[in-house]
Amino acid sequence: MAFTYYYTVRFQDTDAAGVVYFANVLRICHEAYEASLAASSINLKSFFTNPSLAFPIVHANVDFLRPMSCGDNLVISLLPEKIGLDKFEITYEITVDEVIVAKAITRHVCINVSSRIKQELPHYMNNWLERNRSDAEGAQRRRSRSEFM
Repeated sequence: MAFTYYYTVRFQDTDAAGVVYFANVLRICHEAYEASLAASSINLKSFFTNPSLAFPIVHANVDFLRPMSCGDNLVISLLPEKIGLDKFEITYEITVDEVIVAKAITRHVCINVSSRIKQELPHYMNNWLERNRSDAEGAQRRRSRSEFM
């Protein structure tokens, strides 16, 4: 099954109109990304604290399909994809009650922290990508089959 993250919208996530503030959607997606790394046995402390390699976001995009409000139970599904030797992209599908309310993308590039020069993705990130990609593809195949039955 694809990596899935659950999040309940809190009052602090919303704006004056009572809907999730646009920037908070990316924060919630990043929480899901961090949780998927931890679920793959990647040590978050060493990953984010003084690493020799970093994976900064170089592009982000969110499409809002329906409003999200305080108390909504979000289900965030991640679909990572390697798009080069030194970069990957994560597609996020956010649902409430099985209805897609938003889709987001973050594109990351691997760099050497000291030199800021692009580096090939390390084995642990390739393993993370492969594990989550395979899980997501399997879930998509199961979903497609169930639609025809």
